[in-house]
Amino acid sequence: MSWGTELWDQFDNLEKHTQWGIDILEKYIKFVKERTEIELSYAKQLRNLSKKYQPKKNSKEEEEYRYTACQAFLSTLNEMNDYAGQHEVISENLTSKIIAGLARYVQELKQERKSHFHDGRKAQQHIETCWKQLESSKRRFERECKEADRAQQYFEKMDADINVTKADVEKARQQAQLRHQMAEDSKADYSSILQKFNHEQREYYYTHIPTIFQQIQEMEERRIVRLGESMKTYAEVDRQVTPIIGKCLDGIVKAAEAIDQKNDSQLVIEAYKSGFEPPGDIEFEDYTQPMKRTVSENSLSNSRGEGKAEPKFGGKAKGKLWPFIKKNKSPKQPKEPLSHRFNEFMTSKPKIHCFRSLKRGGSTPEDFSNLPPEQRRKKLQQKVDELNKDIQKEVDQRDAITKMKDVYLKNPQMGDPASLDHKLAEVNQNIEKLRLEAQKFEAWLAEVEGRLPARGEQARRQSGLYDAQSAPAVNNCAQARESSPDGSYTEEQSQESEVKVPAMDFDDEFDDEEPLPAIGTCKALYTFDGQNEGTISVVEGETLYVIEEDKGDGWTRIRRSEDEEGYVPTSYVEVYLDKNAKGAKTYI
Repeated sequence: MSWGTELWDQFDNLEKHTQWGIDILEKYIKFVKERTEIELSYAKQLRNLSKKYQPKKNSKEEEEYRYTACQAFLSTLNEMNDYAGQHEVISENLTSKIIAGLARYVQELKQERKSHFHDGRKAQQHIETCWKQLESSKRRFERECKEADRAQQYFEKMDADINVTKADVEKARQQAQLRHQMAEDSKADYSSILQKFNHEQREYYYTHIPTIFQQIQEMEERRIVRLGESMKTYAEVDRQVTPIIGKCLDGIVKAAEAIDQKNDSQLVIEAYKSGFEPPGDIEFEDYTQPMKRTVSENSLSNSRGEGKAEPKFGGKAKGKLWPFIKKNKSPKQPKEPLSHRFNEFMTSKPKIHCFRSLKRGGSTPEDFSNLPPEQRRKKLQQKVDELNKDIQKEVDQRDAITKMKDVYLKNPQMGDPASLDHKLAEVNQNIEKLRLEAQKFEAWLAEVEGRLPARGEQARRQSGLYDAQSAPAVNNCAQARESSPDGSYTEEQSQESEVKVPAMDFDDEFDDEEPLPAIGTCKALYTFDGQNEGTISVVEGETLYVIEEDKGDGWTRIRRSEDEEGYVPTSYVEVYLDKNAKGAKTYI
């Protein structure tokens, strides 16, 4: 099966077919380009979608992601972000492996096709030229033969005419012979050209055209193979990212399976639990006896035994009216249940006024007394934890300053110890303030948790400094609690008792060895100008000895010579500690 033998006369059709093949390649390239654009657009939309639903920092949405269902949703967003990345990979691979290669191949194919058909047209022009020469020779031969016949007939006519002179006859005979010779020459020329044309024609149809068409056929077959390979590559690009996409989907499934409805329910309890007791039974008010009201100790049991009318009344009151009932006008019983007091506080008119003031931007009480007991406990515990962290930071800073002061005392040339007294006093003052603040909040926390009945006079004296500073806020808060509890219970100030908080004991330990041995070396990453007392200047690239590693204060003690040592920022040096040194670590 060869185009050269089977399609020897289909030059124009082959030219159209090969052009169509190139058009198919270009169409496929355009298809892949549009696919890459779709993948990029899809990936961009997925990323924007994932970003749109990501929780905003320092917002209420971050608190919602404590729940396992929201965490699963967050995992889904992250997985979709990775999923979008795989579509970007598909776009990049299609561009590099298909589009770029096929674009170059199409240009090469056009050049090769142009060369082959140029050779074919050249062969066509040559055979057409030979054919024209043959036709011209043939017409000349035909014309010469006719002229020779006419000259011969004229000679025979003149020879038969007795009235014609002998000279005219001889002239006619010579003319006939000349024409006959010219016809013979044309015949010989025609024969030669014909043989040449037949040879060229055989070469054209059996050698030149088959060779050219065979090359065109091979070119077309290579194009088809290349198109098939590109389609395989197209599928492989998708198949390569399929496992990763599968992992993304598996991550979503795993996150969904990690949802714990019981845990979420517990978080709801922790978030909204008020700590109040359910309301007690509603008192029965007997209007048949004016100015007298009977208080039933067990209205529910009595209503069950007495008939259907009371349970209906009691059920309505308990189910709908208790949050909005007015304060009982009956004389106060000696042992009034706490729930009755709670109902009175919850239904008092000043409560609504207090809520409105809060909505208008009123300040929150320092002791969080506007919150229900359980929520107040959580807020107070959180505040105590924050204060303890601040105290620990200040203690660490005090230890660092004390340590540096001790170094100055041992090595006066490194700095003046008295220069650190002001800073040390300031840190101690901050620690004392934070401790008093922590004691105050711990006392409120103990009051809420019921560990002690209330704060006493001693606790009030301990927090007197801050009570005086925040007197307006605390007084306003106390006044608000007395008139409007905002959903919290109130207790009189006279019931407050003292709370003792054990003081934190901080021990300062120092290394008394003189001089300190080298525990490693260090290389200066940057130039540091040690202008303050106790520091030492270093130059970038300089190597020195480490005699004391960073203890958490951000400073490393180094030595250049026996009489020249000091502190440099740890981030300015690259430390190589001796592995044999006790507790040695490597900082880079």
